[in-house]
Amino acid sequence: MKSYVFKVIIEEDKFENGGNAYHAYSPALKGCHTWGHTYQEALANIQEAVSLYIEDLIEAGEPIPEEPAGTVVKLDAPAVAVNVA
Repeated sequence: MKSYVFKVIIEEDKFENGGNAYHAYSPALKGCHTWGHTYQEALANIQEAVSLYIEDLIEAGEPIPEEPAGTVVKLDAPAVAVNVA
């Protein structure tokens, strides 16, 4: 089994009505993004989105992207780990 760790970015955002929202995405996974009303909700949603994204790549026979060389993920920075059999 191989494990992949993907850096995720969670940015605070606002709805047009002024309500809080958080946009979450993984730079290594083009098009893999989601949102949540809270930081924790956005983090949970991006974890699910990354897992589904990787499942789709595997089913399609596509390669799983790696983080670019030299990418450093600080321990306090959000990251998502995916295990692939």
